Amino acid sequence: MKNRKLALACLLGAGLLVAACGTSGSSSNTAAPGGQGFTPPKLDALAQLGQPEGQVNVLAWPGYAENGSNDPAIDWVTGFEKETGCKVNVKAFGTSDEAVSLMRTGQYDVVSASGDASLRLIASGDVEPVNTALVPNYADVFDFLKNRPWNSVGNVSYGVPHGWGANLLTWRTDKVTPAPTSWSVMFDANSPYKGKISAYDSPIYIADAALYLQTHKPELGIKNPYALDDKQFQAAVDLLKQQRPMVGEYWSDYLKESQALKSGDAVVGTAWQVTVNLTKSEGAPVESVLPSEGATGWSDTWMVSAKSPHKTCSYKWLNHIVSPKANAQVAEYFGESPSSPKACAETKNKAHCETYHAGDAAYASKIQYWTTPITQCLDGRTDVKCKDYGEWTRAWTEIKG
Repeated sequence: MKNRKLALACLLGAGLLVAACGTSGSSSNTAAPGGQGFTPPKLDALAQLGQPEGQVNVLAWPGYAENGSNDPAIDWVTGFEKETGCKVNVKAFGTSDEAVSLMRTGQYDVVSASGDASLRLIASGDVEPVNTALVPNYADVFDFLKNRPWNSVGNVSYGVPHGWGANLLTWRTDKVTPAPTSWSVMFDANSPYKGKISAYDSPIYIADAALYLQTHKPELGIKNPYALDDKQFQAAVDLLKQQRPMVGEYWSDYLKESQALKSGDAVVGTAWQVTVNLTKSEGAPVESVLPSEGATGWSDTWMVSAKSPHKTCSYKWLNHIVSPKANAQVAEYFGESPSSPKACAETKNKAHCETYHAGDAAYASKIQYWTTPITQCLDGRTDVKCKDYGEWTRAWTEIKG
């Protein structure tokens, strides 16, 4: 998802098309505090900083660690290197699954992990807890982003929140009336916009269907759209199969969705805020809303490799990336809400934080952030097993035909 103008399309896109959270073999059936439903390997956080080791190997989504090589005006790496003496070696990845595979090589010190990757990395022991006392700028991070199911287990933090956003409902105001307030416009079998619906192309989109059913079929008992037992999962899959002939285009590249909205090939769909902003700026009459049922979304986390030989430089990077100026630079370049309120004073566009709902805890509470589905139900149930990501992937292939 990253740098919404460079490789945002990578965010959980094709990279989700691999199975296997790989967590069930290393976890218990007892739900951990916070509802993650597994017990990670016992690893200790760094106790104190030492002398900087001279380098840090950063594994990042495109646009998260810019050094000016793509655009001289976009650089929050060079200053960090001069200040700390830690040379930053950046490896960009295109999918969450690629990030997980690369982290398992032990060659990288830190990673910017989305929710579909973070639990896998925690459960496999590839990342370790983070001593947030050694990250001074962590104190300024919005409280509603801390100790969440995708970045913490048992109230133990495994990373530093970076930025977040929602998967919104967007529509052409000249084609869709009245203005929709519910996902029904996309999921109802009688939607008048059949063939003009744009949907996200990823197994994680099953959660969007589950979120819709959570409101519209309460008898299913869905509490968490990423924790689906056999019956709940089948209901979500059936809904998406019903939706399939209504979808004109599945997208993983936000630029392609923007083009479809501009051309009128799509008149309603799931979108990111950056998609809406771009499409509007190019003259198309579109609006967006966080629907009454809520929405799915993402919250990325910087995590430290358990095998890192550069722990001090790693922690200095974590502290830098959530510093007001760097956090603002990333948020604007990438197209998301920053994780630090102090970043809002540093953005070039002074309306950025308002546009992306930074600090709006009530808005954020309506978002069900991407999380890796595992067999141990993430909603805390222990009397049933839930469908893991491998099952989600297989089902998505079936849904798409």
